[in-house]
Amino acid sequence: MTRIDDTFARLRASGKKAFVSYIMAGDPDVPRALSVMKGLPGAGVDIIELGLPFTDPMADGPTIQAAGQRALEGGMTVDQTLQMVRDFRAGDAVTPIVLMGYYNPIYSRGVDRFIADALAAGIDGLIVVDLPPEEDAELCIPAQKAGLNFIRLATPTTDAKRLPKVLQNTSGFVYYVSVTGITGAAAAQADEVGPEVARIKRSTDLPVIVGFGINTPEAAETIAGVADGCVVGSAIVKEIATGKPVEEVLAFVATLAAGAHRA
Repeated sequence: MTRIDDTFARLRASGKKAFVSYIMAGDPDVPRALSVMKGLPGAGVDIIELGLPFTDPMADGPTIQAAGQRALEGGMTVDQTLQMVRDFRAGDAVTPIVLMGYYNPIYSRGVDRFIADALAAGIDGLIVVDLPPEEDAELCIPAQKAGLNFIRLATPTTDAKRLPKVLQNTSGFVYYVSVTGITGAAAAQADEVGPEVARIKRSTDLPVIVGFGINTPEAAETIAGVADGCVVGSAIVKEIATGKPVEEVLAFVATLAAGAHRA
């Protein structure tokens, strides 16, 4: 049982849906990003997705692309991202952290070294959006053997033939991408998402969490209502980009979390 598994078991026992928040490591700088990260659990966040900055983020829209660029221009590295996790873990041993990013920085570091370092820092799961199931031997299977959840994305174009392959080595939860396209590009629609979530759940016992296109408390409530929870990323990253005080960013996050938890 990982922290992710424990969190979903606790939420199920209390009849609650999960709220997952995404932030970019090192955006706009490490002290501010760490302050936001440390405040997320108190704002109602159940699972933290931490973005690993990368120069070519093919799944990300302009908002998260800009966040990654700010972080990289500030000198953010894999080492500093792992240090952020260690600093967070110094005060929180419970909240799951999922590192979300692309394979290139992991490959450059070396898979075995990266897995060992991620576990030692306190990371619980990985979302690596550019590694398809055909490449599971590359990272997915070694990561899971070491104790990291490997979370796969399903999309509106994941048909009945493809879905079993996507689910084959997935653990922790399934991340359903609610729209065809990049992050922050369109609004998620519950009447479209609900049947897709139900279709996925007929093939797996894993929780299904919906992300992309959720940017208000009302949307969080509606989408979480047809799934096991929801993810908000771009809307939170936009708040961080405004330069607002950390307390105001966290107050916004709390409204989103409350929406999901009402579902």
